[in-house]
Amino acid sequence: MGTWLQAATASGIAALKSFAKGVQNDLAAVREGIVQSWSNGPVEGHVNKLKTVKRQMYGCAKLDLLRARLLAGST
Repeated sequence: MGTWLQAATASGIAALKSFAKGVQNDLAAVREGIVQSWSNGPVEGHVNKLKTVKRQMYGCAKLDLLRARLLAGST
């Protein structure tokens, strides 16, 4: 474990300790995310856009209008 992670764990800052604990819990995945050359960022971006548009339209329309907004590129 890196010294910054140890320092974060030992700090008195609750948010920093929580972040460090989360990194420690999934340290193998964090390491792989750093060393791998590929990313699923573009997919996550599309999912985020879909969820944003869906929240904006909450209660206003069904799937057909949601599909039209996403295909038109309007947000």
